[in-house]
Amino acid sequence: MEELEEEESGDQFELNIAVTNPEKIGDGMNAYMSYKVSTQTTLPMFLNKTFSVRRRFSDFLGLYEKISAKHSLLGCIIPPPPQKSVVGMTKVKVGKEDSSSAEFVEKRRAALERYLQRVVAHPSLLQDPDVREFLERDELPRAVNTQALSGPGLLKMINRASDAVNKMTIKMNESDNWFESKLQEVENEEQLLRRLHAAVDSLVNHRKELCINTAVFSKSVAMLGSLLADYVRLLGAVRCCFEQRMKVWQRLQEAQSTLQKKREAEAKLLWANKPEKLQQAKDDINEWESKVSQYERDFERVTCTVRKEVLRFEKEKARDFKQHIVKYLESLLHTQHRLVKCWEAFLPEAKAIA
Repeated sequence: MEELEEEESGDQFELNIAVTNPEKIGDGMNAYMSYKVSTQTTLPMFLNKTFSVRRRFSDFLGLYEKISAKHSLLGCIIPPPPQKSVVGMTKVKVGKEDSSSAEFVEKRRAALERYLQRVVAHPSLLQDPDVREFLERDELPRAVNTQALSGPGLLKMINRASDAVNKMTIKMNESDNWFESKLQEVENEEQLLRRLHAAVDSLVNHRKELCINTAVFSKSVAMLGSLLADYVRLLGAVRCCFEQRMKVWQRLQEAQSTLQKKREAEAKLLWANKPEKLQQAKDDINEWESKVSQYERDFERVTCTVRKEVLRFEKEKARDFKQHIVKYLESLLHTQHRLVKCWEAFLPEAKAIA
């Protein structure tokens, strides 16, 4: 916790990311949406203070693939990209410009902006050259094999990782109760947020059916629903970092078991008086002792990283929910004030009728 506070109390630089100006490129099923990614910063690592590029949705998925491959193995919480929607994008590609298509594009734009903001808010990810290239480079190589990185594909990938952990032959006897209790909290919170998100989604749909005077309130509820959807997916990423720690621990246990077998084999050779094979046995033992030492350091490093990542996640989650709930309540209060004024204006008419 102290390391996290020291990390956040260091030099503070400004970094603002905005995703704007969605533009449809091409016609028919070959069409795609292009988004303007604008950056304003005082960070010295960037060549300019203000710059912008255009990116398509697959570029965002490609960025996730790159940073996930490098940082998830270290126990980092990697923000997941927005889900891919075949139905929504098909309407945009071949349909007319109606309100539903415009709403889908706006939701996608806002989700991509939140995704990038979470990526650059992470100190390790911000230093990644792929992130800087994504923000600065005019043209990126076309991202491929991104089908499995969003929507159901991403969920399946997370579930497969969970299944792999569940099938481990050695059960992890957690000596640190902090990790056990935090993992239980994450799993419980994920289930609660899923139910709350479903309820808020239902509320959004009902509010949209109301008259135009409730449009502002409906929008604020939709923003709260988007936040819940983001955190349902983020909690899946949190579970992944716990599972990565368990994989590193599993590798350590297997190495320790192999080392023990090598030592037993050496003892048998000594007992059988076979000096010609002893040197190879000693070399094997030295090799596996080195591996065990390395895996122990890896486990300690991942354990430290996961602890810091979860603490950072909880702090950001509290801030995000506070901001959105305050906006929601302010919108609700504004709607009620307008409703009171409407009734006050109607009251003289009602008295005149009476």
